[in-house]
Amino acid sequence: MANSDVKPKSISRAKKWSEEIENLYRFQQAGYRDEIEYKQVKQVSMNSPTSADYIVFRNEKVVNCLYQNRNALFRLVCFPWGGGGSTYFAKWGQDIPNSVEVHAIRLAGRESRLEEPFASDMNQIVDEIACALLPIIQGEYFAFFGHSMGSFTAFFTALHLKEKYNLEPVHLFVSSLSPPHSKARIHLHKDDLCKEEIFYVMKKVGGIPDKFFDKKTSPEFVTRLLADLHILNDVTSDIPSKTRLSCDITCFSGSEDIPLDMEAWKDVTSGSFDSFVLPGNHFYLMEPSNTSFIKKYITKTLEISAFTS
Repeated sequence: MANSDVKPKSISRAKKWSEEIENLYRFQQAGYRDEIEYKQVKQVSMNSPTSADYIVFRNEKVVNCLYQNRNALFRLVCFPWGGGGSTYFAKWGQDIPNSVEVHAIRLAGRESRLEEPFASDMNQIVDEIACALLPIIQGEYFAFFGHSMGSFTAFFTALHLKEKYNLEPVHLFVSSLSPPHSKARIHLHKDDLCKEEIFYVMKKVGGIPDKFFDKKTSPEFVTRLLADLHILNDVTSDIPSKTRLSCDITCFSGSEDIPLDMEAWKDVTSGSFDSFVLPGNHFYLMEPSNTSFIKKYITKTLEISAFTS
């Protein structure tokens, strides 16, 4: 017997909402992305059966949000280093202040996407990320944090969102990598991108556990890292992008890292610029005191931006 307490109008509305969700999936499977998916998602979210529910159409395949916070004022999107996954940054949401909800990017070929082929270039990565982020960031204050290769991914995603959707993070936080146009960038010859060369570079930057240099090192990890380094190596830019960001940028780096040109990040924005050097090597952020400093700094910076924007 049907529940007599459910009003026909509510049933009809829920049915329509369900149909719209199915249409959205059909669009995705047909290969339509960005604009079509974006418009569908926004329309569906507006017509959800219970407006009081916290409903975000998050592409969980690409975006990992372990600790959802419906009352957060800011969405912080974190981009992993080369060969890395989403788990480390997704866990930031556990103890970060309540004003911030943390989302971590999960690239193809790792974690729950292990069976998927790696992306072929940075454009493919950025297109996928932007498509997944649109339902999350539209109408919200959002910021990006990227470490190492994640700095490039965050930067190019920010450019794409500005160029195509007129959306821009309130702040871009980059870590441990010179900008694309910097002459200080390390370029590897493609012929050198082998396991031995990878180990040499990893030892040089520091912060990698010794177990990774053992002959029994997971071939999957090396394969992921090689794929990411190929993409990173293929990103070429002698001058800053024609599109210039207007958001503020803050850089972080380790005092014992290889020489970096973090100051050159100021060339890509008309906003303010700041830089911090914290004790440690390339993976300085693994040190609990540094992690705590970064989280507190990001939160304070974002909260101040809410009052000045």
